[in-house]
Amino acid sequence: MAGVTVISVPNEVREKSSLGSENETHDLEKDTEIIREPFFTSSALLHYLKKKLVYDHKKLIHSLKVGVALVLVSLLYLIDPLYEQVGENAMWAIMTVVVLFEYSAGATLGKGLNRGIGTVLGGGLGCLAAILAQKLNWVGSSIVIGATIFIFGAAATYSRLIPEFKKKYDYGAMIFILTFNLVAVSGLQGEKVLLLARERFATIVIGFAICVFTSLLVLPVWSSDELHSSIATKFEILASSIEGCSEEYFKPVDGKSNEVTRSLDGYLSVLNSKAKDEILGNFARWEPWHGRFGFYHPWEKYLHIGQLLRELAATNLSLKGCVCSPRQPSTITLRCSIKEPCEAAASLLACSLRELGDSIMQMKKCDQGELILAKLKATCFKLNTSVSVTQLCATENNTDGLAMATFVFLLMEMVDKIEVLAKEVEELGGIAGFTPQQKSP
Repeated sequence: MAGVTVISVPNEVREKSSLGSENETHDLEKDTEIIREPFFTSSALLHYLKKKLVYDHKKLIHSLKVGVALVLVSLLYLIDPLYEQVGENAMWAIMTVVVLFEYSAGATLGKGLNRGIGTVLGGGLGCLAAILAQKLNWVGSSIVIGATIFIFGAAATYSRLIPEFKKKYDYGAMIFILTFNLVAVSGLQGEKVLLLARERFATIVIGFAICVFTSLLVLPVWSSDELHSSIATKFEILASSIEGCSEEYFKPVDGKSNEVTRSLDGYLSVLNSKAKDEILGNFARWEPWHGRFGFYHPWEKYLHIGQLLRELAATNLSLKGCVCSPRQPSTITLRCSIKEPCEAAASLLACSLRELGDSIMQMKKCDQGELILAKLKATCFKLNTSVSVTQLCATENNTDGLAMATFVFLLMEMVDKIEVLAKEVEELGGIAGFTPQQKSP
């Protein structure tokens, strides 16, 4: 019998392990708290369901819309007169609804138009290749079909590797390759290739029409609205984060906590927003005129402002690292030498960001634009002057002076970046036709 080695575990380790397990299951216990309560506490259950419903109401609406679209397209099978017209080709309409229906109206419309363009081009060229091949002998037809499949397949695949083309028409190119190959190859063995292509295209159009009707007319979810509010909200997130960094830096050492507050760490959501913004911007370009957004709304400008906000968030990341660095002076006296200009700068930066964010959210021109730029330049001058104070501190401790100078430098960098943001928001207001704010009497 093999020997067994017994390792004793100290009580301290057991306590830490138990504490870690409790922390890991804390969120699970919060989610299942409603289950452990007595059944008669219906108010807690209603509160829980209401909270989940408010959070997921758009997802619920989308699911119901997909169900409605599937019922409508299934009528091609369920109603005999319609089935007599389309026959077994009705399955193409059902497949179209399943494949095309997306969460937002812009995504559905963009994907549908891509599928339509790819189907028309691929089917048309495939029919021409099949008709030409049928007029030749077996060897000639095989050469024609093989050569056309190679040329069009290679060209369409290469186009999918071009970044600008891939953003907008990648799905259409894929459908083109698929449709062209199916029609060209099946056309060699079928005498009614044109009739078959026409019937299948008609059912695809029916499926696309049902998707567009349901997505655009029944409680639509607009990517443009989501992108607009997302960009405007980022200003408030960064403003709160800058204020949090300033408060944390000048807080007494005894009053500091090891936990990072959500407002202080809010810049992370801005840093990770590039992919989502680009997707929303691509879908927004396909959407028709609705509400406050016209056909030629400058979505590219929104994406550019989003990039500038991410650059500002990267500077905020450095500022937060500077605040939490152990090399910062431990005594509050040294930090108080730059407290007044730095707090004034942080307050002005946050106020400026909120004004710019409100200008975008309400689609109104910022009347304080010139005043904001003037205040930012004056603040930058004050911060530049405060650096000399930190240099005086460096006579006693080089590390302390350098640490405080780094904090001041990062605030100055933020001032420069917000100046650029203010100009971009002003340009956006001019291009998008923001209305001037009404002056109070």
